Amino acid sequence: MTNCSCGPAEPAPRSRERRVDVLVVGGGVGGVAAAMAATRSGYSVMLTEETPWLGGQLTSQAVPPDEHPWIEETGCTRTYRRLRDTIRSHYRNHFPLTAEARSNPRLNPGAAYVSALAHEPRVAHASIETMLAPLRASGRLEVLHRRRPISAATDGDRVASVTLQDLEQGDESIVSAEYVLDATETGELLPLTGTEYVTGAESRADTGEPHAPKLADPLNMQAVSVCFALEHRAGEDHTIDRPESYGSWRDYRARFWPAPLLSWIAPDPQTLEPVERFLLPNPQPDPFFDGEAVPYQRGGDVDLWLFRRIAARRNFRDGFMTSDITLVNWPMIDYWLGPVFEVDVGTARSHLEGARALSLSFLYWMQTEAPRTDGGTGYPGLRLRPDVVGTNDGLAMAPYIRESRRIRARHTIAEQELAAEVRGPHGAARYEDSVGVGSYRIDLHPSTSGDTYIDIASVPFELPLGSLLPIRMRNLLPACKNIGTTHITNGCYRLHPVEWNVGEVAGLVAAFCLRAKIEPHGLGAGSESLEEFTGMIEREGIQRRWSDVIPPA
Repeated sequence: MTNCSCGPAEPAPRSRERRVDVLVVGGGVGGVAAAMAATRSGYSVMLTEETPWLGGQLTSQAVPPDEHPWIEETGCTRTYRRLRDTIRSHYRNHFPLTAEARSNPRLNPGAAYVSALAHEPRVAHASIETMLAPLRASGRLEVLHRRRPISAATDGDRVASVTLQDLEQGDESIVSAEYVLDATETGELLPLTGTEYVTGAESRADTGEPHAPKLADPLNMQAVSVCFALEHRAGEDHTIDRPESYGSWRDYRARFWPAPLLSWIAPDPQTLEPVERFLLPNPQPDPFFDGEAVPYQRGGDVDLWLFRRIAARRNFRDGFMTSDITLVNWPMIDYWLGPVFEVDVGTARSHLEGARALSLSFLYWMQTEAPRTDGGTGYPGLRLRPDVVGTNDGLAMAPYIRESRRIRARHTIAEQELAAEVRGPHGAARYEDSVGVGSYRIDLHPSTSGDTYIDIASVPFELPLGSLLPIRMRNLLPACKNIGTTHITNGCYRLHPVEWNVGEVAGLVAAFCLRAKIEPHGLGAGSESLEEFTGMIEREGIQRRWSDVIPPA
């Protein structure tokens, strides 16, 4: 048996041993879906999470769902649709909606350009807890918050146990399981277990991808963002203290960026031409209520207030809200000065603090120096909403991680399998072992090696089971953004509905293999086991194929 550790061994204050059928480490979008799937299949499951909230992108990272335009009709799993319904039900059951908003089957609480279901992170948190409540009550699902994996023991090609540290008490728990699912935001279990993985950008020679660089760069990773929620109170002053690094950020210029980072100007992600954005808090008239604005509208990121608005006051009865709430996940807070993992701990921590400082600096700039649409300067009425993101300082609990460590998989999805300019009218590659679907542009934000946006069209795609199967490890499965994609294709497999699909399938793979007494690698193309498994997941509500005719966007 081999022990893998993330650093020098230190005496554990206290430790205890536990055993479950399935251990899910990481409680983000994929981790929640994985734990739900394995638990409802009848197995004992432990789900662990570093932050106080389950939900990852939707909650602790404060990112409203990025989805494709057909999401209301097709293109996600049954349980993801149930999550969306639960979020809408939470607003109907607990908020004073207007009669029109309450009766709208496609209620969009934030009335935003980015999403048909823009909503508050705290509501996603409450909705996830609602969905998990009966599973926890059954006694089969145990959820542990504020736990971080610090080491693992392996036995050949199997993970024997994972050691978890309580971040508040310092205690350690050794948990063994038949199946271990890595749903951490950065693939933390992969180095701890010795699982083969890649980071950053592969070379064009490795993948054959048109947009891959000539040389591989393992430290070239997409920017992270520390998001925050804002309202605007006209006539009031909520200016924060000037951040220590404000001067440095105000003067900062990147060679691929057309203006100072602290400005309204940023590239169009597709054309790379400079585009001036604007901020108009609480607009009157409001195009979503007085005009023809719709989600997914091209160019919606120019109007920053409405781009990611998560609570539109006009969806609620008069007097309930004095201001809309908008979510700042804009180009100006993308932090690309260095990776937040795969380097020594001190450097990673420094870059995480740098990302937080950038977000606070941009807020201070908006409050004090930003040009206003009326010709004035600064919006001192911008007020942080820490209650919306569940923190004391108003910044999200965790940074928005766009790119993770990725397993070396039985099948690695490459750009040429789904890029529109490559596939043309033929559509994305079809896989015998498809276990899901997704659709999103190949959307890569600026990265730590100084690359600008890569934003190119893709066609609706499938999720091959082979991308969830490590080349060697037998009982470890990826359950979020750490599947077998490349740096390029991660740009469209990283969004909310696809990550949920990945996690749910990982949980179902573990359950199926426990019941059938086979290993995941036995679900090979052409096998009777694969046919049985795909039939089972279809009954569970996993959509494996796109229809021939996709509804118009």
